[in-house]
Amino acid sequence: MFTLPSMWNIIISTIVFVIAAWYFRRLLDAHGIPKGMTRGLVVLVLAYVVSWASGEVVDWVQEKIYGPQPVSQTSEDLNQLLKDSGITPP
Repeated sequence: MFTLPSMWNIIISTIVFVIAAWYFRRLLDAHGIPKGMTRGLVVLVLAYVVSWASGEVVDWVQEKIYGPQPVSQTSEDLNQLLKDSGITPP
């Protein structure tokens, strides 16, 4: 089943993305690599990978502390919930 990311994952990975993009941009400036589309794409990909990895670490630590997260409901579960509440599903 598919599990949704936690709020801590979203918050921390967003912060890490901004910091990583700033760091990689500064690193490439220090090495004298000229600004351009390829450099921007490299910064984006590297910052994304670091951000994704930090989000995975956050979820892993959270699972070790609080146990596994509940999985998201399937559409059949939601349809059954709507029927039980008296609402006709589309």
